[in-house]
Amino acid sequence: MDVRDLLFQGMESKKFRAVLTAERSGVLSGVEAARARAKALGIALELCRAEGEELSHGERFGNFLASPKQIAMAEEQIIGTLAKFSGIATAARTAVQLADGRVRIGSGSWKKMPPEIKDMVRTATASGGAAFRICQPPMAYLDKNFIRMFGSIPAALEACQRLPGFTRVVQIRGITAGIEEETIQAVDGGAAILMVDTGELADLDRCLTTLDRLGRRKPAEVAFAGNVRLTDIPELAGRGIDILCIGKEIVDAKLLDMKLDVLGEE
Repeated sequence: MDVRDLLFQGMESKKFRAVLTAERSGVLSGVEAARARAKALGIALELCRAEGEELSHGERFGNFLASPKQIAMAEEQIIGTLAKFSGIATAARTAVQLADGRVRIGSGSWKKMPPEIKDMVRTATASGGAAFRICQPPMAYLDKNFIRMFGSIPAALEACQRLPGFTRVVQIRGITAGIEEETIQAVDGGAAILMVDTGELADLDRCLTTLDRLGRRKPAEVAFAGNVRLTDIPELAGRGIDILCIGKEIVDAKLLDMKLDVLGEE
């Protein structure tokens, strides 16, 4: 038996008004999932902010009427859902603001999340204004393991001939050749985006210098990834790259603090 059934015995018919309050400014996300959880609990959750809208510190943004047991369960389930995904959306919005339009911000680390929350992580990332894909589909993303299985970047790109109209994205990691040689192979093979995914600025500079030397900096785009922190964004945005991919600092962002308070019985 649920201990709450014993604790609230005799109070089943009572209804109390509860409110949700943001304890830190940020971006609201997880709205659809929170509504679904509320519905499963038999609660009609009312929110005055929509997915992706800003919350101010101290702002009351939601309320509902429920029984004591429903409120106890809602504090676990609804607050947890909103706080987690609002934290992700807030980190994504911070990244976009720090980039200040000089570079596009993406976060593809939702792919490493449990299947049950992948969609919500993508929604939260997009609600914060960042992209959850390096480019719009259709695309062929040739990462290190694809390249290893094909044996080389040219062989992997040759296979993309079977995918007409797909944007070709190639990871540059210096696995099958040096950074400079992989850069040349990628652009020679028709890659539209070169993803320098080592986290090493020296590798990024080698890639950019090689493209400049070849006179092929455009139309190819260059992305950079690998343990990028939010505090790194202003400096990286000025290095001539097109896309900056941020993983853990977005998907593992701290919760957006919020609380549930019971106002009284109705």
